[in-house]
Amino acid sequence: MARFDIVGQLGSLRRYARSLTRDSADAEDLVHDALLRAYERRATFRAGSNPRAWLLAIVHNIFIDRIRSRRSETARIEQAGYLADHSVPASQDHSVRLSQVRAAFLALPEEQRSALHLVAIEGLSYAEAAEVSGVPLGTLMSRIGRARAALREMEEGAPLKARNQIRIVGGKS
Repeated sequence: MARFDIVGQLGSLRRYARSLTRDSADAEDLVHDALLRAYERRATFRAGSNPRAWLLAIVHNIFIDRIRSRRSETARIEQAGYLADHSVPASQDHSVRLSQVRAAFLALPEEQRSALHLVAIEGLSYAEAAEVSGVPLGTLMSRIGRARAALREMEEGAPLKARNQIRIVGGKS
């Protein structure tokens, strides 16, 4: 396997895991398991491939495996905590708005939240995000479209002052 900087990928892996699990502790466990699996299966990494996409795909696949094996924990995952952010405190209006956007994002179905996270937050192309998710490109694009529509619906229900402040962008086709 070609050498690449795993430590440099930890930020992306943790962000994606937090987006999937909605819980910092579960996200750390997911990243740990993904790194262990990546090490165990390092021979499957193709030289010249994108190491970040490969690692994100491992995170994604382990997450899906956990969902399939823990159907009884679905309710807990739906009510899990918020993403932990370390940032400068915003003004009260911005904090409330950010909280509303975060709640709307976390309320999206897992498939939509995952697809939107990979494209809008991680900056993967649609093709890379589809590969990481293990779905056809059209399916990924449909999920992103439904996620954006759901967030727009939330935005239309927001107070007049806050409207037109959310803009979901991202994704290279």
